[in-house]
Amino acid sequence: MKSLYDSLGVPQSATHEEIRSAYRKLARENHPDANPGDAGAEERFKEISHAYDVLGDPEKRAQYDAERANPFARAGAGAGGAAGPSATFDMSDLFEVFGDRFGPGRDQAPAHGEDITVEVRITFEQAMQGATVAVSVDKRETCSRCRGSGARPGSDTTLCPDCNGRGTVGRGLGPFQMQQTCRTCAGRGMVIEDPCPTCSGVGSRQERKRYNVKVPPGAKDGTKVRLAGKGHAGPPNTPPGDLFVLTRVAPSRIFTREGNNLAIEVPVTFAEAALGAKVEIPTVEGSIKLTVPAGSQDGRALRVAGKGAPILNSNGSRGDLIARLKVIVPGALNKRQREALERFANLDQRDPRAALFS
Repeated sequence: MKSLYDSLGVPQSATHEEIRSAYRKLARENHPDANPGDAGAEERFKEISHAYDVLGDPEKRAQYDAERANPFARAGAGAGGAAGPSATFDMSDLFEVFGDRFGPGRDQAPAHGEDITVEVRITFEQAMQGATVAVSVDKRETCSRCRGSGARPGSDTTLCPDCNGRGTVGRGLGPFQMQQTCRTCAGRGMVIEDPCPTCSGVGSRQERKRYNVKVPPGAKDGTKVRLAGKGHAGPPNTPPGDLFVLTRVAPSRIFTREGNNLAIEVPVTFAEAALGAKVEIPTVEGSIKLTVPAGSQDGRALRVAGKGAPILNSNGSRGDLIARLKVIVPGALNKRQREALERFANLDQRDPRAALFS
């Protein structure tokens, strides 16, 4: 399986700077602005961004490395490493792998309704500012007529003769005694004599629901917003599942996200880079004046504190804006410009390539 390190083309031993450098290079090559109309490049850009989101964060990277080294750690030994003599073995892991052959599997009565996950596409600006978006979900809702019992209101129900009202029955397997959902009453514990005509005795109905979801400022591609209790209706006397809204953020035309920082390429003239200047640049909160120090070289990175992406759940804190200078060489010169540059060239006797021959 392709790892996040493979996505960035670096070994697992790579330093943070090596990971960051690889991400910058690949992000520039695959950015949608550099590949208009190329869906493959856009998907690759998302893959690279996700990989850097994890590997660029020391805590997330450590967790990722631990799970790669021992994918069964959470089942056997927790976050500390591989299962050893003192590790606790959970039989539910075996049941999950082998399903109905050796344990309850899918027949085990659920404790709540199923969760639902839907995707919502938002713009980069919405992700930065926060937004309320509408999502429509097809889901099972508790029947309003029978209130989930499955029985016609006013009708009688009887105790299930097979499970005696427990909703589950035991099944022997050698020395083990397994529990599975009673098939006679479908886990209700009661037998319905007169089914509800609205839901045909199921206790729930398929409906389309619309919710307004608040996406917090600073949401990333893949951020999950949880709406508790808005998933599928569960069996009688159990709570519904949850609704998870997965954000898909469209890439920005001018900004590249690097964790909580934003990067922007700022074109400057030769004169501005050499003499220094104050240039106007955009941020997600409006334009600002950026000071370009005299003698700045192409590619120089200038940090503007607090002008990056909002940090989730941080009460308004933001990352930084990284402005990378790009010195623009004029493609055509008029007569006066050429004469001025020729005078400058005659005055500048330095050899920028001297170090190549030393």
